[in-house]
Order: sequence, then structure tokens, then C-alpha cells
Amino acid sequence: MLPLTRAGFRCVAFDRRGHGRSSDPGRGYDYDTLADDIAAVIESLDLRDVTLVGYSMGGAEAVRHVTRHGTARVARLVLIAATLPMLAKTPDNPDGIERAHVDAFQRDLATDYPRWLAENARPFAGPDVSEAMIEWICEMALRTSPLALHECYETINGGDFRAELEALDLPTLVVQGDDDVSNPLELTSRRTAALVPNARLVVYEGAPHGVFLSHTERLNADIRRFASEA
Repeated sequence: MLPLTRAGFRCVAFDRRGHGRSSDPGRGYDYDTLADDIAAVIESLDLRDVTLVGYSMGGAEAVRHVTRHGTARVARLVLIAATLPMLAKTPDNPDGIERAHVDAFQRDLATDYPRWLAENARPFAGPDVSEAMIEWICEMALRTSPLALHECYETINGGDFRAELEALDLPTLVVQGDDDVSNPLELTSRRTAALVPNARLVVYEGAPHGVFLSHTERLNADIRRFASEA
């Protein structure tokens, strides 16, 4: 965010409920409530002409925010490695994720989340990110409420944004790495960009899910360029 701030943008970030320094209210981890949380931040700060940037699950939250609250304050969307349009395997989404995989993942998180983080941090960040940075990211991740962790993953797996993406009527930048093992490109961003009428897909060669760590300068430049467009 610092390069964007230096470029003259006002950058606002907040911790999702149950994450970071935000409290865990024990409820509200559905997309509607999370989208309303975004609206509360935007409205309380009276933000306008917003470039709403969502990463991973946050991309789906950003889309739901536009669906529920419109575009009076939001001018454009940036969806980075987003969990869109639909992850679950269903008859009309046969390439999606099996429920058995979701259940196994939830068991791993509930049994030994620190170990899961340690084993998956390097694939998440890519080979060129320092060990110190990975340790810092893991340290922040461990602040997440166990309830929030469980509920958010259920929400991610249950989302179906296909109709909402088709209805978007604002410029949308879709960014994804082609080495993202968490959200495979062909299952997520490739389909997302095809559904959104005014979308631009940018694929980063060799980038993992943690594209903001592995390709920081390029990502900042792409966001800055997109946010500066009329």
C-alpha cells in the first residue's frame, strides 16, 4: 500500500471480523454480513470514487458489496486471486472441489493450524520471498479466530457468484498467478473474467496465491494504472 499512498492515493485497509486486530463476534461470517462490513467502513469514512480491491475471499466480498450496496461510492473493482466464481463441485460445476476435500481441509485446520501454516507457507509465497517475511505472514495468520477460520472456509466453498459477476457494470481488473495452487487459474480468475462484462484479466507467469508477496512491484503498478483510469 505504501507505493500507492506515495502516488497520491488514499489507501484504507481493515481487518475482517475475527481476523487480525478485529474482534470475533461469534457470527456474521456469511458474504452478506461481510459485505455490509465493507459498506460500514466506506460510509463511515465517506469514501467516494473507490477502487475496491479484494484478495482471495476478499474478492468475493467485494463483489457481494457491489451487489448489495451498488456503485454510488465504488467506481471500479480489483479482484486478486479471488475465490470466484464458484469453488464447490456440483452438477453444473463439475470441475469444482469435492466436499471430501473441504472436510479434510477443515480437519487439518482444526487439528494443527500452526503445522498447516508451516507446511503451506512456502507454496503460498513462492521461492523468492524471504523466510522472515513468511514468518511474519504466519504470525499474522495465527491471530485469526478458530471460529472465523472454520466459518470463512465454509462460506468460500458455498459461494456461487456466477450471476452476480455477469451483472457487474463497472470496470474490473482480475489478477491471478498461473502457479496458484490454492485457487487454480482455470477454475477461478479465467472464468471470472469471462463472466464480467467489463473485465480485464492479467495473468502473472509463475506467481503463486500470495501474488502480493511474490510480485509486489508489478501488482502495485497495475493497481495504480487501473485506479488512475477515468
